[in-house]
Amino acid sequence: MSKEIKFEEKQYLGYNKLSFLRRMVLALFCFFAYYWSEEQNKSGDLFFIMGIAIIVISALLVFVLHFHTQVQNGSITLDGLWTARKVKIDLNSIEQVRKAEYSRFFFNKSVYNLHRKGTIRFFTRGTECVELVDKDGLVYLIGSQKADELTKVLENEIK
Repeated sequence: MSKEIKFEEKQYLGYNKLSFLRRMVLALFCFFAYYWSEEQNKSGDLFFIMGIAIIVISALLVFVLHFHTQVQNGSITLDGLWTARKVKIDLNSIEQVRKAEYSRFFFNKSVYNLHRKGTIRFFTRGTECVELVDKDGLVYLIGSQKADELTKVLENEIK
C-alpha cells in the first residue's frame, strides 16, 4: 500500500473570526478601563497589563493547530491537537461528495467532531466546507480553506 498523501491542510485556532473578535473586544475593554481609571487611582495598571496579555495570547493562537486534514490510502484522517481522538473516515463508505456553504452566519465557533442534527462537523474558519454523505446517511461537514481542491481529490479517490 502506498502512503502517498493526496491532500493535506492544517487549520489554526487563531484565525477564527468569532474567537478573534471576542478577544479584541475584551482587550479594548481593558484599555478603556485603564484610560478611565488612570485619573482615579493607579490600580488601573492591571487593566493595561491584561489588555497586552490578551493581545499576546491572541497572536500566539495563530500558531496553535486546531486540526490537521489528510487524504491518503482511501481514507480521510482528521487529527486535532486538543483531542486524543483521531477521526478516520473510510472513503469506500462515502456515496456523495460536494462543496457547500458551512453556515449562513458570518461568525462560527471552531468545532472538532461535533455531532449535531445528524451531521458531524469539523470547522475552524471560513465559510466553505466539503459535505460527505456515507451509506448510512450520516453527513460529515469538513471546513476547509481549500474546499475546491479537497472536493476534487475526494471525488477522484471515490472513483
